[in-house]
Amino acid sequence: MYFIVKKILHWLLRIIYRIEVHGLENYHQAGDRVLIVANHTSFLDPLLLGVFLPDKITFAINTQISRRWWLKPFLWLSHVFPMDPTHPMSLKKLIRHLKNDTKTVIFPEGRITVTGSLMKVYDGTGMVADKSGATILPIRISGGQYTHFSRLKGVVRLRFFPKITIHILPSTIIHAPDELRGKLRRKSSGHALADLMTEMMFVTSPYKQTLFSGVLEARTIHGGSHKIAEDLERTPLSYNTVITRAIALANALEGSTEKGEHIGVLLPNTSKTLSVVLALQVSARVPAMLNYTMGSVGMTSACRTAEVKTVLTSRRFIELGKLQEDAEALSKQLTLVYLEDIAETITAVDKLKALFQCWTADYWYHKQADDCEAAAVVLFTSGSEGAPKGVVLSHRNIMANITQVKSRISLTPRDTVLNFLPLFHSFGFTAGTILPLMTGVKTFFYPTPLHYSIVPEMAYELDATIMFGTNTFLAAYARKAHAYDFYNMRYVIAGAEKLQQSTRDVWMEKFGIRVFEGYGATETAPVTSANTYMDFKAGTVGRFMPKMAHKLEKIAGIEGGGKLHVSGPNIMKGYLLTDNPGVLVPPASIYGEGWYDTGDIVDVDEDGFISIKGRSKRFAKIGGEMVSLTVVEQLASKAWPDAQHAAVSLPDSRKGEKIILLTTQTSTNSRDIAAVAKGMSSLHLPRKIFVIDKIPLLATGKTNYPQATEIAIEKLKGS
Repeated sequence: MYFIVKKILHWLLRIIYRIEVHGLENYHQAGDRVLIVANHTSFLDPLLLGVFLPDKITFAINTQISRRWWLKPFLWLSHVFPMDPTHPMSLKKLIRHLKNDTKTVIFPEGRITVTGSLMKVYDGTGMVADKSGATILPIRISGGQYTHFSRLKGVVRLRFFPKITIHILPSTIIHAPDELRGKLRRKSSGHALADLMTEMMFVTSPYKQTLFSGVLEARTIHGGSHKIAEDLERTPLSYNTVITRAIALANALEGSTEKGEHIGVLLPNTSKTLSVVLALQVSARVPAMLNYTMGSVGMTSACRTAEVKTVLTSRRFIELGKLQEDAEALSKQLTLVYLEDIAETITAVDKLKALFQCWTADYWYHKQADDCEAAAVVLFTSGSEGAPKGVVLSHRNIMANITQVKSRISLTPRDTVLNFLPLFHSFGFTAGTILPLMTGVKTFFYPTPLHYSIVPEMAYELDATIMFGTNTFLAAYARKAHAYDFYNMRYVIAGAEKLQQSTRDVWMEKFGIRVFEGYGATETAPVTSANTYMDFKAGTVGRFMPKMAHKLEKIAGIEGGGKLHVSGPNIMKGYLLTDNPGVLVPPASIYGEGWYDTGDIVDVDEDGFISIKGRSKRFAKIGGEMVSLTVVEQLASKAWPDAQHAAVSLPDSRKGEKIILLTTQTSTNSRDIAAVAKGMSSLHLPRKIFVIDKIPLLATGKTNYPQATEIAIEKLKGS
């Protein structure tokens, strides 16, 4: 009777939910004493596992849930082990039960997700695996969160029969270090289990696809009418509208450009720019995002490096941005194509064709070569140190980074991102634009981060819940904003430069908001690590994203930590360099191909949190000792928290190098810095302090150190 009922349910569920099971061989290879850990998407989960796993397995289920009348008929398909995951005696009984060599399922989150993402993972489950010696078998259930049996009503678009997939991953073992005892051992095993489940969420997500495929998948999940983008024109755009516009533009460009060609994009932060980027994606062209703050010389150099022949721009943008001279200089070297001119060539028939293609895109697009390893975008970076380079990111790089972030941070269609970071910067491109697009989160594009009074007002007006920024911008907004402007913020994430303690403090004191600091580079697409609600440690830049490996190269003269090298699915496809235009140089470091040398000196603690000590180039060698210029800036920030600072090093005939501090502090005294540097070497005290009106910045908000060095040289000559 048991097998007949199970077979009927197996057949019925497979028809209704088109259920697919992947990795069943991993179940058979796991052994006899197995603790099956699964994410919890809906009330269907126990039924799904009971029906689609081969044996009559045991379910360790919360006592209260196991008593519910509607669940009891389904629990007949398996053995039930009622327990309270927070009660020590329940856990001890479960350990004894597992030692009898059984296969037991437990949901380590202890509750059904209310965000669509992984919830808190209880340490107790990790301790059970550690103490029992059981093999851990991770199982990912996806799709159940979109059924009416989930707890996401009003959060996501629920459907009657969404596709459900069960991924069974290879088994593993959790064993805490032998020297750990008690709470420390429990914490360690729980931490290992949480990491295991986070990685499970990442590897079972479909990140090996193109950006346009990801957009189509997001439309399927959230609905074509779901509003996804808005700008200062205040016309919210749906998935269908954005996709239709992108296809219409792609059709219009088809005759004048070639597949695989790098097309320059010289446009501001608007919904139209999003459509342009997607148009190039759908037609297999590669957008090369031009930094319009470079000037015509810099942009021409970037186009030469990436072999860009055609640049898409807008007459209105050129006029409002006062870029007429730059545009004229570019037009002598390249072909400028204006969106206004393209719009005039698109007829009503073209629009109808694009609309039809939008509706049928799920069918015709996937028939093309869906190469996730192909280039998706070219971004230009010089950091704050050297010559500009083109960074080529593949579709897989960007989709992997988005999936990594999603596995750590909960994003829902109820969120709104206020994106003021430029799309020519990786932070603004991936985190501020593509990430929301793929997760059903609405993005409001604001054209500049420099409107310090207006940006907070926009956050208030939009009820924005997520914001990405740099320390410079966040500090400026805090000074100008009303205490209630950011009342609705869930996540404020800082990156691209060091988050100063003074900025962290003012956001907490004035707005009651904890700023989460992250870390990354254009070459890592860009997120390498981030603090989150799950994993947070003040003063660090968080923990590495899932499936990222790292190594620390020892640097002479620097104690603790080393220069960071990373590898992973989000590492760039390669560089385009000025001295060899158009030729891709794949990433490589002393640790081999595929590794990226970040150039940053970091320390990684026992919990995996990263502390940035500075860039390898941001150290001065004084009298044979390595001194971090970043630390000098931090000391200046402690002494004068309301000012901005930049420390640079210049040659010195006596000690090799000397430190010069530029500051906007009007009244300076070296004793102020000495007072906050108690217990530190006097080498951290700047030789000279010069007051300037404004610290030079790049468009991304980072300090422009080459320009700061030039200012320091001029000031030193005049002193």
